[in-house]
Amino acid sequence: MSLLRVLTTISGVAFLAYGAQIMFTLSMEMEFTRYGLKSLRMPIATLEILAGLGLLVGLVWIPALWISSGGLFLLMLAAVGLRIRIGDGFLRCLPATAFMLLNLYILIASCRKAGGF
Repeated sequence: MSLLRVLTTISGVAFLAYGAQIMFTLSMEMEFTRYGLKSLRMPIATLEILAGLGLLVGLVWIPALWISSGGLFLLMLAAVGLRIRIGDGFLRCLPATAFMLLNLYILIASCRKAGGF
């Protein structure tokens, strides 16, 4: 199994799990209140679950991989910006930053593999 497939699978499963956590746990409801995004909790959870599924589908249908990894890169870029804006420190920003960079890598590597650039 290639590195790209392994990283895509890890990211896909992680976003499925994290999206479900956002949707169903009180601790995440409280986090979204802290972010000032309480009304966006369910749409964001839904986007994360759909994008996680999209990454897994993208293992066999490359356009889904491009859309999902690009969308997750942008979502995590916004998450990092939000965490900086509300004053979260380095350690609190680290997971979103790592997943932002991971999905950027997935997008670039999959485009290169497909001859996109």
